[in-house]
Amino acid sequence: MTASRIPVSDPRRSPRRHWTAAEARAIHDLPFMELLFQAQTVHRQHFDPNRVQLSRLLSIKTGGCPEDCTYCSQSARYDSGLSASKLMEVQRVIAEAAKAKAAGATRYCMGAAWRSPKERDMPQVLAMVEGVKALGMETCMTLGMLDAGQAARLKAAGLDYYNHNVDTSEAHYSNVITTRTYADRLDTLAVVRDSGIKVCSGGILGLGEGAQDRVEMLVTLANLPEPPDSVPLNMLIAIPGTPLADAAPVDPIDFVRTIALARIMMPESHVRLSAGRTGMTDEMQALCFFAGANSIFVGDTLLTAGNPDEDKDMQLLAKLGMAPMVAWEHAPAPAEVPVPEAAPAECPLRAAQAAGAVQERPVPILR
Repeated sequence: MTASRIPVSDPRRSPRRHWTAAEARAIHDLPFMELLFQAQTVHRQHFDPNRVQLSRLLSIKTGGCPEDCTYCSQSARYDSGLSASKLMEVQRVIAEAAKAKAAGATRYCMGAAWRSPKERDMPQVLAMVEGVKALGMETCMTLGMLDAGQAARLKAAGLDYYNHNVDTSEAHYSNVITTRTYADRLDTLAVVRDSGIKVCSGGILGLGEGAQDRVEMLVTLANLPEPPDSVPLNMLIAIPGTPLADAAPVDPIDFVRTIALARIMMPESHVRLSAGRTGMTDEMQALCFFAGANSIFVGDTLLTAGNPDEDKDMQLLAKLGMAPMVAWEHAPAPAEVPVPEAAPAECPLRAAQAAGAVQERPVPILR
């Protein structure tokens, strides 16, 4: 079977749930224009291609993290020049969220540099969730590993999403992090999902991984019992003082390929163009949007790294004729979205449509 005839289930019938690494890699390696055409076709079947979700990220507790993530300036193990801070006051967080809402953000993400939250901090964290939710914004947090009790309390407080990235493939993971395992990350995703909180999980490109690692990372995410509602894809920002300070930059075309593959494999997820946009041209970002990215972080800082300012983002969206989503805007029912012309006969989407339902071989989730 050639790469151009890999069977891909029609996303208008039901999202694909099980992928093999070989199937995903074959699609990843398609001629670039063919890959983008397929990704845009899938995107239009599930989302308005001219709307983008605007999220804002705030570090509610910076630095001093005991983990050894080699890309992170917040690790206490590296001399990145970042000082540890205390947990931010609740009212300040809510005030910052109100500013973000006024600037057009609909989802507010709060991150703390912890291995996992301590009991003494939970009341403040829960109050932050309640306060931001009361503003009418979607709420998201990333606090490290969670147990079932913590997840249940966050859900009761009104938390909509929890971010916990897998970062890379299981095979490459130990080259990046040794203080927690890949299974630890998947266990936290299961705890979050079982609590009823929506999962936000993606990864980082530029960690010294290869194309196969990127493919396998997306296979892991797509083959979860429910694919993540949000899939943030980051381009490494090399931080002085961290082990990856001198990491080679990611090729822009390779990055766009990963965006496109994520869109094809997870058609109903928000694919977020996350960290690293300061190193992207307008043209590269436009290609990412065409490949299926439909969410960005706005604001001049992402936790501790720089981000394009809001004026520049709004100028780019205006130039592209794109508009922000409203809060809780997700993939509409298929009947509500105009279906584009079918792909060429040699396109996997068309082949699958012509053949009807295809037999899918389940891949075990790496735990």
